[in-house]
Amino acid sequence: MLFINTRPQDRASTLTEALVDAGYQVETLPLLELTAVPFSIELQQLYQQLEQTQVIVVVSPTAVEVGMRYLQQANIDLVQLTHIQWIAVGQATAQALAKFKIESLVPEVESSEGMLDLPILKQQDHLKQIAFWRGLGGRQFMMQQLQQQGISVLNFVLYRRQCPELSVIKTPTILKNIESHQQVAVLISSEASWNNWQQLTSQNQVEAEWIYLTLGERLTQLLTHSQALLNQASNIIQLEKLSASEIIHRMRCWQGKV
Repeated sequence: MLFINTRPQDRASTLTEALVDAGYQVETLPLLELTAVPFSIELQQLYQQLEQTQVIVVVSPTAVEVGMRYLQQANIDLVQLTHIQWIAVGQATAQALAKFKIESLVPEVESSEGMLDLPILKQQDHLKQIAFWRGLGGRQFMMQQLQQQGISVLNFVLYRRQCPELSVIKTPTILKNIESHQQVAVLISSEASWNNWQQLTSQNQVEAEWIYLTLGERLTQLLTHSQALLNQASNIIQLEKLSASEIIHRMRCWQGKV
């Protein structure tokens, strides 16, 4: 079986190594790359409001890196934010925060829905304002849900997400080498990565047995609906997190090897 690892370049190697060790053929094809937006007056003003904020949601290691760099640029010390509860979307983000000696809550399901299920966000008696350190276009659903409940949202857009040019060049070769009816697993970790995958493959239809590994229920529903509209049949395996162990376990279960 071929596994297409679509994680960003700086996060792909650990998963690729684990998949190869487990006996899978792997192609790396990042569907997103992250580029910091310039520090601005708007960001400066948002940082000045953090002392009145109860929670900061950090959506990726890149958001940690850029957010902390700009925190310093805004002349704010972490000591001023000791009252804040940090939420990390997943373990990789939590580990990035830990480098700054910050403990964070991590949802069981590493998705917007998983974070919304955290007690601190469900029991909102004292939650008046929440900040999001994120990329352009990310976590819209979660922010909308909280705003509808009367919570003020500080929207820190720290980076842009785009499809890497190298992946655009590489995709036709990968697809050309896929054999008819070959089993091909593709990791889809966000709506943006799914949109990029569709664009990359729209001109190169391959008669393979596609298996999509999707993160969380909402993304699973999105792919199911998308496939139904296109009258395409494919297998969808829902993930709760993006760890190598979770991905390999779910793959083996689907293959009947567990």
